[in-house]
Amino acid sequence: MSKALSFTGVFQANSLNYGEGIANISELKKFHRANGEVYTFASRQSLRYDIVRLGNQLYEWNLNTVDKASGVIQFKKDVTIKDSVEMDLFGYLKTAKQSQKRPAVARLSHAISLEPYRSDMEFLNNMGLAERIGETPNLANIEQHESLYTYTLTLDLDRVGVDANGEIELDPEIKAARVQQLLDIMKILNREIRGRQENLAPLFVVGGVYEVANPFFLGKVQLDQAAKGWTLDLKPIQAVMEQTFAGRSVGEETRIGFIPGIFDNETAFREAFGERVDSVESFFHRLSEEVSAYYGVSL
Repeated sequence: MSKALSFTGVFQANSLNYGEGIANISELKKFHRANGEVYTFASRQSLRYDIVRLGNQLYEWNLNTVDKASGVIQFKKDVTIKDSVEMDLFGYLKTAKQSQKRPAVARLSHAISLEPYRSDMEFLNNMGLAERIGETPNLANIEQHESLYTYTLTLDLDRVGVDANGEIELDPEIKAARVQQLLDIMKILNREIRGRQENLAPLFVVGGVYEVANPFFLGKVQLDQAAKGWTLDLKPIQAVMEQTFAGRSVGEETRIGFIPGIFDNETAFREAFGERVDSVESFFHRLSEEVSAYYGVSL
């Protein structure tokens, strides 16, 4: 039977993704909602970039996979998923007379802020450098937003290590190792931007291994606007838990992980979901165990 893992995480970070900007103002990527609120986001492409960067740093993922031999910057014609974890997990497109493509196995959402953007700005200059040579400093303004963010990762375990047309299939041990590496990266995910290193490791996470590749909790993790402290709205998560698919409730396969002391209503989650609530570390360890069991290899 096919299996897929999916989880939605929450992290706290500052100003994660900038757009083109206007004049000397750097604008954050953001969108407007119908209620008038503005939210910032880090694109799925930016998250993918940092996942691959960490994959290369921590596990030596092969990044020597790109050229411009065809006139377009793309993955090399002779490189396959055997050679590249990145291509295996996140897919590829090779344009030619006969184009080759493979849809992504691991699919990310944007990381969207849970707190509205209030037009905060930071004034910058390079006075330290300018004073050394008696020059007038250059001036700039950048938008700033400190917020909790949420994103979702969904990964089809059946398609890991199998190319689009079935000509290549990797050993179960390699498949399991690649998924395990991805999970380990998500636990310590960080982003390097404008001289900062932002910690994108989850403070809260909900999900599990399911019989369908579906982002069950995407858009369901929200802050409780009525609370003064940081609290997560229990009701949407509880509603998803009660949904059924293939004769089983989503809640049967779902676990929740918290970093203690961040959210004021952690106790309410424990009272509602009992033993399904644990630490973030335990959440990822359980996912790893289920992935290993699915591929029939030891953890």
